Amino acid sequence: MSITIAGMTKRFDRTEVLRGIDLSVEAGELLALLGPSGSGKTTLLKIIAGLEWPDAGQLRVEGQDWLQLAARDRRIGFVFQNYALFPHMRVRDNIAFGLSVRPRADRPAKAQIAATVDELMAFLQIDHLADRYPAQLSGGQRQRVALGRALAIQPRVLLLDEPFGALDAAIRRDLRRWLRSVHEATGSTTIFVTHDQEEAFELADRVVVMGDGRIAQIGDADQIHDHPATPFVARFMGATVELPVTLAAGRAQGSGLDLTALPRRALPDGPAQVFVRPADLRAVPDAGGPWHITSRVSTGADLRLTARHDSGTEAEIQMPRRDAPALAQGAPVTLRVEAGAIFPSPRIDTTAPSILPRHKEIAR
Repeated sequence: MSITIAGMTKRFDRTEVLRGIDLSVEAGELLALLGPSGSGKTTLLKIIAGLEWPDAGQLRVEGQDWLQLAARDRRIGFVFQNYALFPHMRVRDNIAFGLSVRPRADRPAKAQIAATVDELMAFLQIDHLADRYPAQLSGGQRQRVALGRALAIQPRVLLLDEPFGALDAAIRRDLRRWLRSVHEATGSTTIFVTHDQEEAFELADRVVVMGDGRIAQIGDADQIHDHPATPFVARFMGATVELPVTLAAGRAQGSGLDLTALPRRALPDGPAQVFVRPADLRAVPDAGGPWHITSRVSTGADLRLTARHDSGTEAEIQMPRRDAPALAQGAPVTLRVEAGAIFPSPRIDTTAPSILPRHKEIAR
């Protein structure tokens, strides 16, 4: 099922949660909404599900106006972070719930419901848990039951809100691979919300990076990692080292910086900043270098350094320990930037009226 969202806005009291969302999801696509808390991703998911309503905008699925449909009529499969299983029901009854509560005219026969549940439990590899209650299951098992309940109604769209957020890292990795295989087997259009970059890029066909109620960038892992569209995306993707540079004829230059690895950019001449991940920086011994090592920590595999420029700027550096040169604390260095994103520095409009109050003369 293809989904088209246009001009969608949502406000809670005075807080703008969605600020004009335009998004198209292809039929059969697995799409991730990635962003920090408060970026609007869960609100957008709930609007698609019919659990929230926008203040303005359009939501169409296969051309049909879904804002005219109640949640129960959209045939959405929704999987929550906290599973939301019925504690008094066995696994098989939880999975059957969506089918068994349909209006009598649309409700399958009991034998058909039982067959569907058996098929799903085998598919999800939880058939041996059929007669257990949620309290008797592990977190990973509960999440499989929640997904089984969502799939039982043969949803037109499957929505997942931080589906693995409550699980430990090892189980999350296993379930990510498993969910991808489930998606490919069912061919459903799937949208999931996460703040975990690794999860989004491993699972999704495309990733939508959201921030402050807006879509900041859409792309795959390589596009977003290597070519962040905005400083916000760069920071969110881990480019936490911000170095002042000057652009001249598309090339960046900076004191004590080797920037030759960066491609020429079609940007105006003038002050700019390069956003770099610590792992994309290398400290190079240089007797005349304006940077000095101020701290040095080894994790075994990596060497984590902090360097300080004579101007006061600091940079964190992460290098493979075995490839790192001998660098004692206080050693002078230059920094080689192996990859990074460049953005012009914000310009200050000196012609604009000052927002500072003028000093008033004291009346005598």
